[in-house]
Amino acid sequence: MTAFIDCDTHLFEPADMWDRYADPGRRDSALRIVDDELGYSWLTFRDRRLSLAEPHRPREVDAIGRYRQRWLKGEPSDLDYHAFAAPYSDPVRRFERLDAMGAEAAVLFPNYGIVWERSLATDLGSTLTNMGAWNRWIADVPAEGKGRLHPVAHLSLRDLDWLEDQLARLSNASVRLALIAPALVDGLPFSAPELDRAWAAFVDNGVTPVFHVADQPRPFEDGWYGADVPGGISVMSTIFLPTAAALAITDLIVNGVLERHPDLRLGVMELSAVWVPLHLQMMDGGVRFASSFNGDGPALPMTPSEYFRRQVRVAAFSYERADFLARTSGDIFMACSDYPHTEGTDTPLGDYERAGITPESSAAFFRDNIAFLLRQ
Repeated sequence: MTAFIDCDTHLFEPADMWDRYADPGRRDSALRIVDDELGYSWLTFRDRRLSLAEPHRPREVDAIGRYRQRWLKGEPSDLDYHAFAAPYSDPVRRFERLDAMGAEAAVLFPNYGIVWERSLATDLGSTLTNMGAWNRWIADVPAEGKGRLHPVAHLSLRDLDWLEDQLARLSNASVRLALIAPALVDGLPFSAPELDRAWAAFVDNGVTPVFHVADQPRPFEDGWYGADVPGGISVMSTIFLPTAAALAITDLIVNGVLERHPDLRLGVMELSAVWVPLHLQMMDGGVRFASSFNGDGPALPMTPSEYFRRQVRVAAFSYERADFLARTSGDIFMACSDYPHTEGTDTPLGDYERAGITPESSAAFFRDNIAFLLRQ
């Protein structure tokens, strides 16, 4: 088996997953996938449609656009979504895909978990209910996956008692990664003293917080983004994809969180990687300049880029030339497919080989860096 751990794939939630795994007393807050009168399937929260369920096939982005246009024109759906998505919802079926892709193992992010968080931002109880449902559903995956499947939990820092309870449960189930929003926590930056308890809990439970493309609180005012596209994506969010993660990581570094918690590890997936070299330069230069200009500065024994290299790992697609990025920024990048999303691929090893990088030439890129986040 090739020494390749895919750091970014997606496990689709079955239509009734949130209802089945939510706290019994909170099932009125559970998300559901519901069909409309034209046969289109929608992720819904009570009577609100949050996202259109789409026909994801690797490298077929146009197919989703055509499907959305059918709905906009009022034409009946030409897809039995539930039958289509069933293989994507079955962890056991993922073994077949791993073997076909030549992968040793894969990280499994939620699918719909990345599209609803901003929509429920004002309803903390429902947010925690649906995050908890996903976390319960994936708790058995590490054992079923026989060391080859690594699910990603979904967490919020807005309730620290809840967070600590979830982290303990996840640790007991051998879940080692958790998706969090790179955003202010009820107005507090990640480096606020009130949140130090959260970072200690991640370390104590051996769980790595990770950032991934998602509809989470935005780094800029909503007015910049225009009207929401029903079931679609924002052009501005796409263009400024890494901004929130870069801001959150910078706060954690320059304000001392990574210094205080040297075993805290951070992952960045599907938020591109080409921004990293310039950002490392900007962090180091910014701290030096501000320190000189103000006559003081953060009392850190290392430069910001050194903390980044020590504790952060970033996924890079084949077209981003990970070999070049590693030469300029350090060997901190990871291989991914984003399977089965349309913007992803089902031939990652071939894609990377055509870009000049192979498991033989870079063990860190294909395995060791994601293993670092998984604490293997």
